[in-house]
Order: sequence, then C-alpha cells, then structure tokens
Amino acid sequence: MKNTISKPEIRKNAATYLTLTLLLCLPVYYMCIHTGKLGGGIISYATIVMWCPAIAALLTCRIRKIPISSLGWKWGLTKYQILAYCIPLLYSLVPYLVIWISGAGGFYNHEFVAEIGKGMGWELSDGATIVLYIILMSSFGMVRSVGSALGEEIGWRGFLTPQLARINSYTATSLWMGVIWSLYHYPLLLFSNYNTGGPKWLALTCFTVMIFACCFIFTWLRLKSGSLWTGVFLHASHNLFIQSIFTPLTTDTGNTNYYIDEFGIALPIATVLVAYFFWRKRNELPEQKIEDSDSPVTI
Repeated sequence: MKNTISKPEIRKNAATYLTLTLLLCLPVYYMCIHTGKLGGGIISYATIVMWCPAIAALLTCRIRKIPISSLGWKWGLTKYQILAYCIPLLYSLVPYLVIWISGAGGFYNHEFVAEIGKGMGWELSDGATIVLYIILMSSFGMVRSVGSALGEEIGWRGFLTPQLARINSYTATSLWMGVIWSLYHYPLLLFSNYNTGGPKWLALTCFTVMIFACCFIFTWLRLKSGSLWTGVFLHASHNLFIQSIFTPLTTDTGNTNYYIDEFGIALPIATVLVAYFFWRKRNELPEQKIEDSDSPVTI
C-alpha cells in the first residue's frame, strides 16, 4: 500500500503548525511589547521566541502523526553546509565594505575593539584584536549562534518548507515563507528594540525585502540538500557576521543607521542579488511530490 498524503492534509499540517507557533509566541510578544526590549534578564526573550517554531513543529508532528525523522535531520552533502556558511559572509561583507569605503559608515569602532581586548584580557594592537576576534567568532562563536538558529530552523526549514513545497512551486514556496517569516518578526521589530535605531518605516521595508530574498536562498538549499542543517548554518552565519561582527565594528558617521544591519538599505540589495542567482538555478531542484506515487509539483 502506498503511503500517500493529499493537498488538504498538507494544508492541515501547515495550519496546525502555524497556529501552534502563534500561540507559543504570543506570551513572548506580549513581554517584548510590554518591556520594549528583546532582553529578559537571565534568559533573553529572543532566545525563547526563536525556539517556539521548533516546539510547534514537534507538537505538530505528534498531533498530525508525522514522523519526526521527516524534518531533515540528515547531514546531506558537506558542500551544501559549507555553502550555507559562506553565503551570508558574501552578501554581508560586500555591502559593509562599500559602506566603510564610501564613508556612509566608519571603520572601525574603537570603543568596541577596546571592550573586546579588555574583556578577553588581551594586550594587543587594535588590528590584531580585530583579526583574532573575527577568527574566534566565525569559528567558536558559531556554536552559540547555531544553538539559537536551530530552534527556528527545525520549524521553518525542517517542517514548514517541505510541507509547502509539496503543493507549491519553488518560487511560491519561497514567497509564502517570506510572508510568514516576516510576520513572525514584525511584533519584535515594531514594538521592541529589535532594530538599529533608524526610522521604523525604513527598518520594516528593508527587513521585509531582506527576509523575502533570504527565503529564496534558504528554500533552494533545503530542497537541494534535503537537510535542515543548511538552514541552521545559513541562519547562524547570517546572525553572526551581521550582528556580532560587521555592525558592531561600524561607527556612525551621521546617517549610518539608514545603511547598515538588517534594517538598512545595503543588505537587502545584496540579498536580492544572491536570491536572483538561486532563483535562476531553480530547475536544478528535485521534484517535490504530493504523494509517494508520481505527482510532482512543477518547480
């Protein structure tokens, strides 16, 4: 007997997951809005909200009788994991270089570098401190970044992306993920300190464009590799290089907040270009089937 699943069943799976994710996130959204901060003392609200998608995915698998093994735990080809790590470095380094060279933002933040040296007990030149910091953060710093990114990725790329891909094209799946992932972040962006201090309208616009573009990259890697770990490394690398390295190293030269981080105009432009590259490669993706018989979805 064939193990089949219909479109209505897939829609029920997705609806169950999204409902549970919302219910789990609501208390955290409330606290972030109430305090106006992502921080929560000993435990950050950001960490909690990032693990809500994972909990919702596991609960959905239990309720809908979906094997947890279907979430894409296998490693897959290492080249896709390396690619996932390197892509955010590419689309973040280039915009920041342009910002630093053009003077839209300054390089480097002397106070930040001094704090690093003091905190680590280093008596090194600023240049050596920066190089050593980048080496340590981009390697051992990934461990912490992976820990938080894994929570979201078990849900978004482990569960939801494959579900949507079985009844939608690659393009439609990426767009749907862009809508859902953006909405997930909006309460934090609009009502807490999850931004770089620029105008809210600019932050919302730039962040949304970046999220939509990133979803084309995330979806391609997930479907091509069959592994949720590509999403984990891509997400962790993105957060690490932007939030922990390039943005802190940048100094404000006037209107720098209009250009840097996930809320300025530079990063969305870069991610759109990279997303277009992967969209052009959409025909390389394996066919996604609604059932185990031959019912492929056109990519």
